[in-house]
Amino acid sequence: MDKFDRIYKLHGILRNRRTPVTRAELLLQLECTEPTVYRLIRAMKDYLNAPIEWHGELGGYYYQQNADGGTYELPGLWFNSRELQALLVFGHLFENLDSGLLREHLAPLSHRIQALLDHHRLGLNEAVQRIRILGMAARPAGSWFHVAASATLQRRMLQMRYHGRERDRTTERTISPQRLTHYRDNWYLDAWCHLRNGLRCFAVDRIAHVSETGEPAHDVADEQLDEHYASAYGIFGGRAVKTAILRFSPGRARWVADERWHPRQAGQFLTDGSYELRIPYRDDRELVMDILKHGPEVEVVSPASLRLAVVESLDAALKRYG
Repeated sequence: MDKFDRIYKLHGILRNRRTPVTRAELLLQLECTEPTVYRLIRAMKDYLNAPIEWHGELGGYYYQQNADGGTYELPGLWFNSRELQALLVFGHLFENLDSGLLREHLAPLSHRIQALLDHHRLGLNEAVQRIRILGMAARPAGSWFHVAASATLQRRMLQMRYHGRERDRTTERTISPQRLTHYRDNWYLDAWCHLRNGLRCFAVDRIAHVSETGEPAHDVADEQLDEHYASAYGIFGGRAVKTAILRFSPGRARWVADERWHPRQAGQFLTDGSYELRIPYRDDRELVMDILKHGPEVEVVSPASLRLAVVESLDAALKRYG
């Protein structure tokens, strides 16, 4: 255990104890010798102004309370090796959500973490090199992500020019941003649209221009947001009104049974080894695409409308190939 880890652990022991802790217990928990314990306590008192006292009657060390009755905290930014490694990995993961998306804002924190790693001599510098993050069909978030994110966090209305892919049309909208969602390697803005007077989901990369209006955003209750955006399958909003029943072959069942397609899904193995999955949905466009990727290993049992949509897609693909 590194010296700084031991200081961090000693601080945790003393901070969380209501009674003095004996030297024997410190030796056991810090995994060190008695002289090392003395050196750690002396270093904390001399350089970190730690109010460590010895209780003669109870035979143990304790933190003396501050004048205001508060508990002593280590000065500056202190992390143990596991926490530093977690921070380093988190920074790497977050930056890879979109290449360079928050590099400018995360750079100061990244430099500080790097300095702490060098100071601790923990050998964690190559940690991020051991992690690969492979994106799939990710689209750049575009130049307006920071404006959208800031307005979402600051609860401000936005004036937006938005180009929708499906209708290939640009519209001017005033929206009250509610949440930013990262879904399948792409960013979406969940918002109350004042033009349509309802909740809508906007792809951040399709924002042509956006600016804050200065007006406070219209707030929508979390329960209403969850019901609208999370009750049905996929990114398309709205209350789930149908349930898809999919039957996967015994061979594919070994994978699908461990997958989470939806928070409210239900699945069961059948007697022949196949797997039946039930998924609530509203709009079948995304669901059809996910069904098709399993090819002949899946069959839509119901509803008939979803089964027909899959059949029509397969038929169109077959005609394209002649």
